[in-house]
Amino acid sequence: MDALKALHERVSVPRLTGPVPTAAQRDALFKAALRAPDHAYLRPWRFLVLEGEGLERLGELFGRAALAQTEDLSPDTLARYQGLPLRAPLMIIAIGRHIEHPKVPAIEQDLSCGVAVGNMLVAAHAMGLGAVWRTGDLAYDPIVREGLGVADNELIAAFLYVGHPAGMRKSVPQLEVDEFFRAWPEA
Repeated sequence: MDALKALHERVSVPRLTGPVPTAAQRDALFKAALRAPDHAYLRPWRFLVLEGEGLERLGELFGRAALAQTEDLSPDTLARYQGLPLRAPLMIIAIGRHIEHPKVPAIEQDLSCGVAVGNMLVAAHAMGLGAVWRTGDLAYDPIVREGLGVADNELIAAFLYVGHPAGMRKSVPQLEVDEFFRAWPEA
C-alpha cells in the first residue's frame, strides 16, 4: 500500500482475530517503530512483545491489579480483566524511557515513543492488519508496572493490540483540513 494512502486511511481496529502476524509482518512493524524521530538518538523506548502464554500471564497480572484495587471484585469482573490481553493475538507494550540529557526534555522523549507507536499503527494498516492503541488505568498501576519490569524512569505508553480485522473496518472520518490548519500570521 502507498505510504500516503496508509496514512490517510488508517483507523483503529478494536475487534481483532488471529492468526498471529507473521515473523515478516512483526519485523516490518518493529522497523517502523525504530524510524520515529529521536532527538539526540536516545532511543527513549523499548517494547515487550506478547503472544500466547505471554498474553495469558499478562491477564493474570491484570487480574491481580484489579483485585488489589477492589477486594470484593465479582468473578465476572475478574474474568473480564484477565481476558483483556486476549482481545488480539499479538500485543506490543511500548515503554517510554526518560534519559537524562541537557537538550532533550522528557516530553520530547515521550513524544518520540508515541510516534514509534503511531508508526506501527500505520505499518499494520499498510500490511492489511488491524491494530488499536490502548492504555487506561492498568498502564499506570504499580502492580502491572512492577510485573512488567517498568523502571521508575519509564512509563507504559501503549498496549498495542495487533491482529487481523474481525469484521468490517470503521469508515474513515472525513475531517476538514481548514478547521485545523491556519496560516500565521493571518493575512
